[in-house]
Amino acid sequence: MILLSNIQDEAEVLTDGESVEKTLSIIELITSGGTSGMVIILILFLLLIMATYIYFERIFAIKAASKVDSNFMNQIKDHVSNGKVDSAQMLCAQQNSPVSRLIAKGITRIGKPLEDINTAIENAGRLEIYSLEKNISVLATISGVAPMIGFLGTVVGMILSIFELANAGGTIQMDVLASGLYTAMTTTVGGLIVGIIAYVAYNHIVVRTNKVVHQMEATSTEFLDHLNEPI
Repeated sequence: MILLSNIQDEAEVLTDGESVEKTLSIIELITSGGTSGMVIILILFLLLIMATYIYFERIFAIKAASKVDSNFMNQIKDHVSNGKVDSAQMLCAQQNSPVSRLIAKGITRIGKPLEDINTAIENAGRLEIYSLEKNISVLATISGVAPMIGFLGTVVGMILSIFELANAGGTIQMDVLASGLYTAMTTTVGGLIVGIIAYVAYNHIVVRTNKVVHQMEATSTEFLDHLNEPI
């Protein structure tokens, strides 16, 4: 009976130990850092929203800019060869893409020296590239600033921990240090996550933009080669 009673007591202790076991959710982890930690996490969250918006806005814009009819240049060549400049310009207006706008600029210079046509297309190309790269620099800035804001939270958290420790009379108590340590760790992780996401998004947009730029260059070269062909 004594052995059975001891086993029951141990089982009750184990059950009580399991009942007080606590799990930490993301919300609790963020709020455990105190006011300073929550402010920094809020800033990082706003940066994440901004980076996400810029990424998807640019992706849709670049996707629309890269759409060109496969038969577009053949039709342009036919119109130019037959002297139907107005029809060629109308076709470019219907396409309404960076490539078609470059060709339209070149068509308006037909009859002038080839060098002047090339210069006009290059100037128009710079404007198109600037339009494609809109707000990309902001995304690059977020990728660099977010980790630094996270590290700022780390410094603030350590300062808070040292301050609380000093006010505690030199006695080390984990509950006293907890708030500062939570601030240090959560802000560091948050900053790195936002920075990594923004960095990957930035590089992906740069790759997509370069593809459109190469498409513009190839089409412009094809158009200039056609104008330079002997009649």
